[in-house]
Amino acid sequence: MAKALDKATADGHNVDTGLKAIGLTNQRETTVLWSKSTGCPLYNAIVWMDARNSSEIGEGIIWGKTHFLEAVGLPIRTCFTAVKLLWMMENVDVVKEAIKKGDALFGTIDTWLIWNLTGGVNGGLHVTDVSNASRTMLMNLKTLDWDKPTLETLGIPAEILPKTFSNSEIIGKLGKGWPITGIPISGCLGDHHAAMLGQTCKKGEAKSTYGTGAFILLNTGEEVVKSKHELLSTLAFKLGPKAPTNYALEGSVAIAGAAVQWLRDSLGVISSASEIEELALQVNSTGGVCIGITRFTSKVHIARAVLESMCFQVKDVLDSLQKDAVEKGVIKDAKFLLRVDGGATVNNLLMQIQADLLGSPVIRPADIETTALGAAFAAGLAIGVFKEEEIFASGERTKTSTTFKPVLNEEFRKKKAESWCRAVERIFNLADLSL
Repeated sequence: MAKALDKATADGHNVDTGLKAIGLTNQRETTVLWSKSTGCPLYNAIVWMDARNSSEIGEGIIWGKTHFLEAVGLPIRTCFTAVKLLWMMENVDVVKEAIKKGDALFGTIDTWLIWNLTGGVNGGLHVTDVSNASRTMLMNLKTLDWDKPTLETLGIPAEILPKTFSNSEIIGKLGKGWPITGIPISGCLGDHHAAMLGQTCKKGEAKSTYGTGAFILLNTGEEVVKSKHELLSTLAFKLGPKAPTNYALEGSVAIAGAAVQWLRDSLGVISSASEIEELALQVNSTGGVCIGITRFTSKVHIARAVLESMCFQVKDVLDSLQKDAVEKGVIKDAKFLLRVDGGATVNNLLMQIQADLLGSPVIRPADIETTALGAAFAAGLAIGVFKEEEIFASGERTKTSTTFKPVLNEEFRKKKAESWCRAVERIFNLADLSL
């Protein structure tokens, strides 16, 4: 916060009179439990990727993985908050004791931040927004409140849960002890929901964020669309207490930018992430790395294969999104523009490969930090700095965007995609052979 204020001041802004509100955005699903009386965490936060509860899910879930799907839109998986909360409740003694005494508070990272920013043990607000709540596996997608039957089935006490609110409304004000005080917090969204808003995705429009993983969301409008391809039904955003709720279909790729980190940190093929583009540009194919390494294989082929693997997986998710959306009438045509953001999108080759494999344009905004922009939009909208029609009139921003158009001919594109699918099918169950 201090650095942001210093930077704004250095850029010529009068922070004292110009700062009107604050918006938050955060990593979703990561789980925190802390003491209401001391403000101290009761256990380390468990990050969304943590799979320590996989054995419990495989062996102990007696209801079936889709038991709560109708109400909360999510299957039972290790990444969702409720399963991590259950693990803490079952395995951490101090958590059990705090819940029994009525001293435990639960939340995702947004909840933890807002509670501390608004006073902490001195009256801090215990709240969350509907986008973060939608990823806990505990919120009813239609009522936008905690689903009582789900809580009862899982044995999670409602009193430890935060109050839910929309993505754009005044939640509270910054308390004492921070670089600034008294400023309203008026926007809050989970990171990929914020990116959707920052990319101004209306009904039928999709975005893909390329970070550690890749997360692809399609705005389905005011209807909860159930997928036939194991995609997630989730909330997109709700821009005010009385505003309509926009929903989304979501698919994800677990490893995207993390594969570049693997090249750098584990294999030593590159010394910085930016080097992968230069390496991959030295060849126009992977040399068959996806089906095996040969004497011909070099680090340039591996570098290109890492980039192509991201794009193939994003294409797989988008194909499923499009099938569901066309079938439900959300979109009419299976071809549409894909908006992209996230750190990896600075790689021009990655974006061109993505456009080539999709056979449709990919649009990268001039400012790829659309997650932060979405949080700012939500905060500004709540206090009247922005109007919704201004936010979604994105024509001006499109003028400064970069569009990557496909250059592969259709026949070669289809052949390339078919080869990828066949290669993936041939590795099924190979993990069983590892010793």
